[in-house]
Amino acid sequence: MAYGSYKSRTYEPGQQAAYRLSRSKIDAFVKCPRCFYLDQRLGIKQPDTYPLTLNIAVDELMKKEFDIHRAAGTAHPFMKSYGIDAVPLQHDRMDEWRDALRRGVETLHEPTNLSIRGGVDDIWVNPKGEFIVVDYKATSKADMANINLDGDLGAQYQRQLEVYQWIIRRLGFAVSKTGYFVYVNGKKDAKAFDSKLEFDVKILPFDGETAWVEPTIHKIKECLESPDMPEAKETCEFCKYRMTAYRAEMAQIAKDKKKKEAPL
Repeated sequence: MAYGSYKSRTYEPGQQAAYRLSRSKIDAFVKCPRCFYLDQRLGIKQPDTYPLTLNIAVDELMKKEFDIHRAAGTAHPFMKSYGIDAVPLQHDRMDEWRDALRRGVETLHEPTNLSIRGGVDDIWVNPKGEFIVVDYKATSKADMANINLDGDLGAQYQRQLEVYQWIIRRLGFAVSKTGYFVYVNGKKDAKAFDSKLEFDVKILPFDGETAWVEPTIHKIKECLESPDMPEAKETCEFCKYRMTAYRAEMAQIAKDKKKKEAPL
């Protein structure tokens, strides 16, 4: 990508206009403040990953399927099989809230003037009128028991859901502490492909804790205003790569310079 074209979307210290910050950028800060600073202050973005088009297709089909029950005001059979007393939410802003690229759910955090946003996959509602944040995930594992929220990726998914819960509460809605991850698992044990891929579904409940969100937003604001780049996080693979590459390049430059200066 052309890094110069990204400069207009960086934060300017002391700016008066509200600065939009996506849910994924909050997670980027949690994972590595230095990478976040390079991106949001200096306009140096991490290399883009290839879009997971199959996962996107599964998400779209899941939304269409749940929309059938949304229109009918009925619970999806998946929800019934897991004993979830809820139905997909009917609301005139659902399409807006699910539009991750252009709209989504959004709230202005006045103390920092940061506008926090993100696109939800779905919202269900229980008999008490509480909104239930739902996220669809597509994967393919041989053992359904291995589908869980453990590890770094699971922690990232949990933070994602918690940020959505925090935003929606700030929009004035009652939000259930319990959210759900609807995992769609591609089956690998079929005898042949036959131009179709079959899936099993597993729903994982998760009780979100949102107390970390606001303090993190304040830390992000401090980072954005700071003239100093934060320390690299030891666990950050991008920082390790950059430092290793830099050292190798400097060693090669020194080697080439020594060769040029050596007497014939």
